[in-house]
Amino acid sequence: MSYRRVRRSCHRHPCWHGTLIGAALGMLALLPEAFAGEGRDIEGGAAAPANASLNVHPGMQAAQTAIDTEPVSEETRRFRTRLVLLGAPAGVALYGASSWWGSEVSDFHVVHEGWFGQETYAGGADKLGHGFSAYLGMRLATWALEWAGNSHVDAMRTGSLLSLGTFMAIEMFDGFSEDYGFSVEDAVISVAGIGMGYALERYPALDEVLDFRIRYRRSDDAKRLGEYDPVSDYSGQTFFMVAKAAGFPKLRSSPWTRYLELAVGYGTRGYEPNDGSPNDPRRLLFVGISLNLSEILNDTVFRKHRGSTGQELANGVLEFFQVPGTGVYADHRL
Repeated sequence: MSYRRVRRSCHRHPCWHGTLIGAALGMLALLPEAFAGEGRDIEGGAAAPANASLNVHPGMQAAQTAIDTEPVSEETRRFRTRLVLLGAPAGVALYGASSWWGSEVSDFHVVHEGWFGQETYAGGADKLGHGFSAYLGMRLATWALEWAGNSHVDAMRTGSLLSLGTFMAIEMFDGFSEDYGFSVEDAVISVAGIGMGYALERYPALDEVLDFRIRYRRSDDAKRLGEYDPVSDYSGQTFFMVAKAAGFPKLRSSPWTRYLELAVGYGTRGYEPNDGSPNDPRRLLFVGISLNLSEILNDTVFRKHRGSTGQELANGVLEFFQVPGTGVYADHRL
């Protein structure tokens, strides 16, 4: 049986990972304060100063020196931490109200949707969407918990558990839905995404080198169908693992290489959206060179505005989103 016949569709089932991506820009507004002051751990003990090496996010190193170092009060820390921690179950409740309302409840059941095969629902683009969303959720939760006044170590541990609990709760609820089911593949790749986020938060040197990003350009299929939904337009999505030359001291010192990146990507075309018409679904591997917009902006637009809100927001957004038209890629059909 073709997996594409049984896979749930975003047109019938609002994809939770899209909701998270949509909320990302709003949460990035916390970045101007995320590294200010002395943090306190989530248990209430004293944390390392804000300028401790482990606490410094690579994209914010220049900005941190310009931020006020007044410590966060215990009362403020507790209030902010509760706000962040309560946001996850509130999001699950909102998701449930919109997605499961009216859906028939069944016994818990597991579905095996496949991974990146030609006959799967979206050729694996949906799986990378789940992994990317879990990765994004973990990192945003970590930054938000640091903004709340917690130490970096406690923030990334709690952020990982918060993201894991949220994503697994959603899958469990799907397991009791007659229409969907608990997806083993979604659960596994969500854990992998959280693990990647933890590794990059734990090892700043690795974060200076690697980024995991999504690029979106409205697909021809979406245009043909008159749709504009970046979440379910899998044909318009491409996921990239990027190695930044600026993360290597020797390459960073050269003006010819410091703004360049090596990008390896994966995307599908012709799967979703579609209206049932005959199509030519394709799975594509991309390899190419892209521009490091964060480095370019830091050395031009923000050269005299280090530590500004605009710089921090730009660096935060570009950490996760690949801007169309900023790279040259060769593609190979799998």
